[in-house]
Amino acid sequence: MIELKQMPALNASLNGLAGVFLLAGYFFIRRKKISAHRACMIAAISCSTLFLSSYLYYHFHAGTTRFAGEGWSRPLYFTILFTHTPLAAVVLPLAIVTVTRAFQGNFAKHRKIARWTWPLWMYVSVTGVLIYFMLYQWFPG
Repeated sequence: MIELKQMPALNASLNGLAGVFLLAGYFFIRRKKISAHRACMIAAISCSTLFLSSYLYYHFHAGTTRFAGEGWSRPLYFTILFTHTPLAAVVLPLAIVTVTRAFQGNFAKHRKIARWTWPLWMYVSVTGVLIYFMLYQWFPG
């Protein structure tokens, strides 16, 4: 069983892995490799779902983590956090709609919304990992 103190690293790993699958999925769809794209995107949404479950469990039990950095790191951290957080809330319904349209075979609408979903989801995944490093590795409390 994973200990509570190990969960931030797990969460960052799941977030980072989602980003890797998103990038690979983008690479494959640009090369018209539909099956590989589908597999990567299913893996990305699976990683993000596991991340969200683990993240909510961790914060329910551990509470809030305060940022301990000082000087230049504080405005940088809070700028990233204040863009990451609302975009993370937006990505969830966007990803659900995007994936639903793909599974329904409505690829014209899928492509249309995926052009918004993918970069936002990618940004949230990358900044999620960056937030982890800033909170737990570079400026631990």
